[in-house]
Amino acid sequence: QLSLVESGGGLVQPGGSLRLSCAASGFTLNYNAIGWFRQAPGKEREGVSCISSSGGSTNYAESVKGRFTISRNNAKNTVYLQMNSLKPEDTAVYYCAARGYYCSGVATDFASWGQGTQVTVSS
Repeated sequence: QLSLVESGGGLVQPGGSLRLSCAASGFTLNYNAIGWFRQAPGKEREGVSCISSSGGSTNYAESVKGRFTISRNNAKNTVYLQMNSLKPEDTAVYYCAARGYYCSGVATDFASWGQGTQVTVSS
């Protein structure tokens, strides 16, 4: 079975940092682009970042550019999202998802999803 598991979420103060991890089980993700999405209560699921299968191409939502960094370590079958300078508006459940070689910011382009990890930015 194909599955993705997110970890690293939690409660952090504004201006703080978290690193999320997305680990693949049942498949190796070296052939897949991995996207990060988030969903806050009352809002639609939005694309946050994406990294191509090779790691040669990355994409970021305008709201997180300069603050978030996506990376991958295919040897560890894991993708990371480093989140710095966190803001209260970053509060959401964060999901990782897998698709083919190339990036997309559209949730419906991704077939495999993790269960999500809660990120809360608050004083």
